[in-house]
Amino acid sequence: MIRWAGEVEKEIIIPSIALALICGGCLWGWGRQLRRRRIIKDTPTSKTQGVFIGDVEVKGTAEVAKPLTSFLVGAACVHYAWSVDEAWSRWVTETYTDSKGNTRTRQTRESGWTTVAKGGEMIPFFVRDDTGVVLVRPAGAKVESTEFFSQTVGRSDALYFGKGPAGSVPDSDHRRRFVEVGIRHHAPLFVAGRAQERADIVAPEIAASPEAEMFLISTSTEEKISASLGGWIWLWGALGLLISAIPLIVMLVEQPRAYPVEMVRLGLVPPGIYLAVGVIAWVWLVYNRLIALRQRVRQASSLIEVQLKRRADLIPRLVAIVAGVKDHETQVQTALAALRAQAMATPIGVAGPDFTGLAVSIRAVAEAYPQLKAQESFAALQAQLVETEQRVALARAYYNDIATQWATRLAIIPDRWVAALGAMRPEPLLVASDFERAPVEVDFVPVSGTGV
Repeated sequence: MIRWAGEVEKEIIIPSIALALICGGCLWGWGRQLRRRRIIKDTPTSKTQGVFIGDVEVKGTAEVAKPLTSFLVGAACVHYAWSVDEAWSRWVTETYTDSKGNTRTRQTRESGWTTVAKGGEMIPFFVRDDTGVVLVRPAGAKVESTEFFSQTVGRSDALYFGKGPAGSVPDSDHRRRFVEVGIRHHAPLFVAGRAQERADIVAPEIAASPEAEMFLISTSTEEKISASLGGWIWLWGALGLLISAIPLIVMLVEQPRAYPVEMVRLGLVPPGIYLAVGVIAWVWLVYNRLIALRQRVRQASSLIEVQLKRRADLIPRLVAIVAGVKDHETQVQTALAALRAQAMATPIGVAGPDFTGLAVSIRAVAEAYPQLKAQESFAALQAQLVETEQRVALARAYYNDIATQWATRLAIIPDRWVAALGAMRPEPLLVASDFERAPVEVDFVPVSGTGV
């Protein structure tokens, strides 16, 4: 019995502990990819004008006033990174012991690549869609870019020394590989990150934040990113399960009858533990993601109230200002018409009004009201009205999108079983009749207490 226990310790327990550590790493990779995929799928894609403070996703094109010029191909871009690798190879003497226990030496060839130069640059840029733009500060983001250039050349090629260093690595094969990746100007982008208020103007920006669950800038589509993460989830999960079953596989493949039944059963323990830990980790991750999604639904609901409050506060004041400008212009035009009539009524040769005094009055009016054009004020008011209503509509659409995702998560299997643990319930969608609020009247009766 003691001997059998020693054999178990030697053949099963110690390797299982080592494999368990590797399986733990696989579970971590599996959970990380699963969490990232759920974050992307649970976050509705917003229009740039509808970006509010918090976690967001946007799609659009990369725009900037002065794009960068990439190093290798000179492409107009907002981000680029390049590298030059040089090939090398050498013969080395290796000492080994043959099957008879004799020490011998042999020549082996080693080869590889060494990075001899690299660089790159990244600048803030805007993501533009059909509603406007939003600023993105890419520092700290995970950037998935496209390949601009990849070529391996020899010394005779002009690129070898034209874009590479003058020196060579030891044992060089005189071959260099030039690679450049980046994000082209006007390239379609997918950005997932956290929006915060800009420091220079009242507008949002997407930037790195310790509170952000993800900050990703990618030239791939959301669908491709989600599919890629799904593949990694299956790969990490299957790899961990396979590694955990190695002791059992070895026993079954070598000599199944040579091992006691107890040892075979013991070989089932690592994959059993792996699956159990995986299930617990999945429940924990899904429950936390559902809680986060519920909080985002509530936040989306509060964003609607914020936009409605903004509309109620802003529009009456804008109307009052425009009304004031219109009244001032009317008064000035009336005064000028009266003065003009007075001047025209004066007979030739008869002393008329003091035109010097009139010029002084007109200059005073012009200095007090430099832009006497009511139509510009009306146009600005109209633009503010349209933007305000768009903000309210986008906030409503964002709420409905994320509330729909929340309801879907609570309905599908197996998420609904996890949601039952917290007695989670879906939130109602907003419909036209539910969304009515007291209208903001747009007329030109000055608001009490509002001055110009």
